[in-house]
Amino acid sequence: NYSIPDLNHFVKSIEKIDDLQYSVPNLHMTETGISTQMFIRGIGTGNNQGFEQSVGQYIDGIHYGRQQLLRMPFLDIERVEVLKGPQSIMFGKNSVAGALNLSSAQPTQDTEAHVGIQYQPKIGATELTTMVSGSLTDTVSARLALRDYFEDGYIDNSFKERDETAREESAIRLSLLWEPNDDMNLLFKIERDEFDGTGRQIEVIRDDPALEGAPIPGATFGQILGALGHPGAITESELNFERQADAEESSTNTLNNATLTANFFLGDYTLTSISGLVSYDFVETCDCDYTAAPVFSVFIDEEYEQFSQEIRLVSPVGEKFDWLGGLFYQTSELGFDDDIRIPSDSVLGLLSGGALAALTGKGAGRNYQLDTDMWSAFFQGRYHFTEDLTLTLGARYTSETKTASRVMNITELSSGKITEDPMAPILFDAVFGIQNEQSPLSPQGHNLSDKREESSFTPLINVSYKIDSNIMAYASATTGFKAGGFDARANNINSWEFEEEDATAYEFGIKSLLLDDTLEVNLSFYRTEYDNLQVSQFDGVLGFNVGNAKETLVQGVEVEGRWIVMDGLSMQYGIAYLDHEYKDFTNGNCHSRQVPNGDIGADGNQLCDYTGKSGQYTPKLTASIGFDYFTEISFLGFEYFRTTLGLFHSTKQNVDVNLNPLYEVDGYTKVDIRIALESENWNIALFGKNITDESVLTYVGNNPLSGSTFGTDTFYGFVDRPAVYGIQIDYNF
Repeated sequence: NYSIPDLNHFVKSIEKIDDLQYSVPNLHMTETGISTQMFIRGIGTGNNQGFEQSVGQYIDGIHYGRQQLLRMPFLDIERVEVLKGPQSIMFGKNSVAGALNLSSAQPTQDTEAHVGIQYQPKIGATELTTMVSGSLTDTVSARLALRDYFEDGYIDNSFKERDETAREESAIRLSLLWEPNDDMNLLFKIERDEFDGTGRQIEVIRDDPALEGAPIPGATFGQILGALGHPGAITESELNFERQADAEESSTNTLNNATLTANFFLGDYTLTSISGLVSYDFVETCDCDYTAAPVFSVFIDEEYEQFSQEIRLVSPVGEKFDWLGGLFYQTSELGFDDDIRIPSDSVLGLLSGGALAALTGKGAGRNYQLDTDMWSAFFQGRYHFTEDLTLTLGARYTSETKTASRVMNITELSSGKITEDPMAPILFDAVFGIQNEQSPLSPQGHNLSDKREESSFTPLINVSYKIDSNIMAYASATTGFKAGGFDARANNINSWEFEEEDATAYEFGIKSLLLDDTLEVNLSFYRTEYDNLQVSQFDGVLGFNVGNAKETLVQGVEVEGRWIVMDGLSMQYGIAYLDHEYKDFTNGNCHSRQVPNGDIGADGNQLCDYTGKSGQYTPKLTASIGFDYFTEISFLGFEYFRTTLGLFHSTKQNVDVNLNPLYEVDGYTKVDIRIALESENWNIALFGKNITDESVLTYVGNNPLSGSTFGTDTFYGFVDRPAVYGIQIDYNF
């Protein structure tokens, strides 16, 4: 009479994918200034449109590999799986660190309908969801799901006297399932998501004064901007959910997807075809000096189109030898344009006695194009020596071709045309390190194009043994691969091509059911060695440079499971220990005021040695625990009472993109709670998220130009939501 608790009761208040990290140890997700990042076991992908994600995201079998696709909202999700370590066979497209696998709810023959509303008054957030599913004919069923979400935000922009980030999100998905006979079925899904934002959840959190030799020694960035006529540019520099920003900031995202999944049952064999189209448009304006003074801003326009096709054949299960194999093809086109804009009233025009005035009214415009074609063949087989002993062997062969170009021109903001001012290109080059087509200081210009072709063979071996009917031990060795590519965001031509990333992972553990099948305990020990880990770090001025960390070691222990404590009370738990170390990383970008001690870069400047250090988002210990209590009642027509309590803890970690030791932030504990009355049709719940009111920095970097031009040591930070409370009402027809 016992049942494992429904995961949906633990994730009812998740609006976006990055909320999932507080339920899964060793998973970290964050939005940065102009990207979204996901890390598993301390491995992820930094700020660069030239990167695919090291942690692959898959939705209904389609690879969502670009960082902007991580911003999509949850909508009518049936199942979420977080797979850790290289996933080279079933999730082979660049999933060198792990995979996030999401499955949408499918149409049903029985008629179902749902309406839900959630309201969080503190941040002015309202979520509306609707779903209807049922048969259209004896062989065709359909499911329609919609979601609208509105939020005022939780950061006070005191300069504009408004809350930020204000969000408007909408999503619609239609699924059609055709089951003409027992030998085949076809599922067609079409979806459109729009998610827009105004402002940012970002604030200046530290403003240390300039040192001797700076233009104004002893003055902070805020004081310097005040002396230049903007005394309200930075009125405070601490983590307090308050910011000052003057320029308009917006983010407009449109995502489209169409997926066709066909299953053919050929006797005991299953042939599956998955075809997918994915595209998005992303336009963003960023007040990227992060102050309420006119210094500079950034405009971004990014477009992406992708088509993929997978064909997979699965043998009968339960034979002495069972297997699956298939072919995969994907082609994509990415266009990325950004423009670093210095307005006519920029304070930069007042520096050095007006020597930089030629910069004002100008922009450094970048165009980046990337075309990718890849195909792969994969196979995995299991041989059952006995009912207890199984050997699994698998491999994937991948061939990938990339063609890219990047050009940088200095333009007039008023017309968008290339400038005829001879000084502006020189100043962009000399002051900001932005090599461009018009600068005589860079006779080679800034117009790059190249092509790279590479292939990889990634095998897997796994041995499992059932000690008894409830305990299984396993050991595995897995390899992973992520193709190299071309830097999209560097301002110098020396940062262009980066190499492929390889991983070799070893893992052994135990999966078990104990205490009369009421306690699930899964224990794993892992060690992963990465060669040429792809990294992107702030260049200290206005760009990000990419490179490869030669050797990185990730190892640790994880334990997770569920426990039915007693009738009506169940628990989910997970705890992870992580040891992340750069074994050979002598070519890192230095953090602010760091003394260079590494290799000499391609541009002739000395870099910094990070060998022996841990990376960004690598806390030694993360843990989550969730309790679910359920009992029958008779109250105002409700039949059940349910309460859930979730706790997440992380020890200290560095959240600075360049590993500045100032931002090895302290550990924290988040607590969520939900109390609900439920019946066959109605559910009503009160919930609180982060009721411990932890102030959690999710990303830190130096304010661009604060150090290189003004000489200060100024930091901005993205901060997660404070404590919020809300009410949720659901009605099921």
